Amino acid sequence: MGRGDVLVRIGVVVFAVGVIAVVVGITPVLVGSSSEPPLALDLLMVAAPAGFGLALLGLLLSARSGRS
Repeated sequence: MGRGDVLVRIGVVVFAVGVIAVVVGITPVLVGSSSEPPLALDLLMVAAPAGFGLALLGLLLSARSGRS
């Protein structure tokens, strides 16, 4: 297992955490509650795009190492 594979796995986990945070953050809006999600939840929502980026970087590294 190379560096790219590890980055893909980490990226998938971080992306999943981000998606769950987005769902938790949007649920009060859909339910009609006026409570704001805490700042930590806002920061966790950044995990979805960050995880996606990590996974893409891992795929690129895997593709480059497989080419040579």
